[in-house]
Amino acid sequence: MTHWIYSGGDEPRLYGTRPTNCEAEQVGKATRWRSVRRLGCAFLLVALAAPLGHARDRGQFVNTNAELKAWFDGLRSGKGPCCSDADGSAISDSDWESKDGHYRVRVPRYDYVVNGQAQELVWVDVPEEAVISEPNRVGRTMVWPIYGYTGVTIRCFMPGSMT
Repeated sequence: MTHWIYSGGDEPRLYGTRPTNCEAEQVGKATRWRSVRRLGCAFLLVALAAPLGHARDRGQFVNTNAELKAWFDGLRSGKGPCCSDADGSAISDSDWESKDGHYRVRVPRYDYVVNGQAQELVWVDVPEEAVISEPNRVGRTMVWPIYGYTGVTIRCFMPGSMT
């Protein structure tokens, strides 16, 4: 306590004149192994979570002809590849609309079923860069939604004939 009083107590001092502890800390083997163990656990968690985010083929387009399959696999929007027809969903004419040159679609709020109940559908604006500009070979409207922690966004959108 006497050092505090003799050092000037509450008097303001310049930051550079403060006493510092410049002693180098020794990192022991236990601390080093603890860091390695934490890093290993982080890599393990990433490796376990990685398969959950991959695209999947549910087999619903097994009978699609090879030329159409290759066309779907090559589809790209300004946001990147759409992947394939297995990742996209055909939507009815009542689930999309065009207004003032912009599209919006109605898709499920979540990528998974909640308690076996029907999903709530939400309207999502389609970004301009997500619209596929090449001719639609299948005729039906398709959307490739992406579900993330911020909600649902649209990666690719291919308008149909709206008949």
